[in-house]
Amino acid sequence: MKPFPLKPSASTLNMLLQACLQRRDAVPPMLTEKAVIPGIPAARYWVDRDITPFIQDAILSNKRESELLARGGKSPDVLPQANMLAVSGGGDAGTFAAGLIAGWTAHGTRPPFKVVTGISAGALVAPFAYLGSAYDDVIHTIANAIGPKDVFHPRNMLTRLASDGIADSKPLSRLITKYVTTELLAAIGLQYAEGRILLIGTTDLDSCRPVTWNMGAIAASQAPGSLDLFRNIMIASMSIPGAVSPVMIDVEVDGQQFQEMHVDGGVITQVFLYPPGLVMSMSKVVGAPYRRDRNFYVVRNGRLAPEWSGTKRRTLSIGGRAISALIQTQGISDLDRIYRIAQRDGADFNLAYIDDDFQCPHSQKFDGEYMRRLFDYAYQLSAKGYPWRKSPPNEA
Repeated sequence: MKPFPLKPSASTLNMLLQACLQRRDAVPPMLTEKAVIPGIPAARYWVDRDITPFIQDAILSNKRESELLARGGKSPDVLPQANMLAVSGGGDAGTFAAGLIAGWTAHGTRPPFKVVTGISAGALVAPFAYLGSAYDDVIHTIANAIGPKDVFHPRNMLTRLASDGIADSKPLSRLITKYVTTELLAAIGLQYAEGRILLIGTTDLDSCRPVTWNMGAIAASQAPGSLDLFRNIMIASMSIPGAVSPVMIDVEVDGQQFQEMHVDGGVITQVFLYPPGLVMSMSKVVGAPYRRDRNFYVVRNGRLAPEWSGTKRRTLSIGGRAISALIQTQGISDLDRIYRIAQRDGADFNLAYIDDDFQCPHSQKFDGEYMRRLFDYAYQLSAKGYPWRKSPPNEA
């Protein structure tokens, strides 16, 4: 009997790749912005170029809010203060946002949010923060009851070579399926109908462009497949390219079917609220200055100062360290961008991040002990009244 080869041949790998990694055609570049989700045409925005659809939906959300006020016997002409929460990426450091939000409830000063956005790790927190303190138990459970095996499943070496990521996200998919239910979608849909906004960011890897998903519109659509789409967007927003399999999303252009490849929104941005120029553009559309008090709450799931680390002279160590530095720098730039928007639009800026007083060994990704201690750290700070920073450190 011929022994099984220890190393797969090039032809064997080629056959595996062809067998395992089929996909529908990618959307041609000239049709990118014309691609829609069947049955949910208002599911997302391409805000890196044309913010017109975003402006129109923002105006409609205010109209729904005004109608709700009128039904309650209040003046529809004076909208209340708009509180906006942006939750950044950060991997397992996302438990910082979870603890801060739960502690905020305990302090008794947590406001309802007009807008909630999440990206990467923040996408796992955002839907529950959007729905309010009744879902704090879910946030607590997700933050404190998961470990590495509950998020991603590493593939063996041969499978990695023939696949689209070092790990698959089946455990994360099971976790999201458990908590993102038809009942949760119905609750989000009701809030959307009252003028509130929930956004999650992914990256379309084919076009290398950010995609902002209107999760409230998806939830309220009641379209076939809306629940699966909602879950897949959350998974995609956390799927680091190369490390985890991307999420394939079916779209169509004029009835022709295509497939987009979506990965971690943090590839392009670490945290976001709304596009620059939105308020000025809304004023032009409605024909009058848009005046409304706004509070920005930005949660950075990470430190602002770079962390020293001795880097091994190995390819993966060097590459990983360089990527960490890139993400760190990108995150600071995103904070500066949101701060400048706040200044221009007259909004009150508030920033939270992991400070130097938190010290805990971090031996592996999604280390349960690290995540629990980080959650408790943020919870205790917030339950006492979190000392929100009024500007990024380099703007102070």
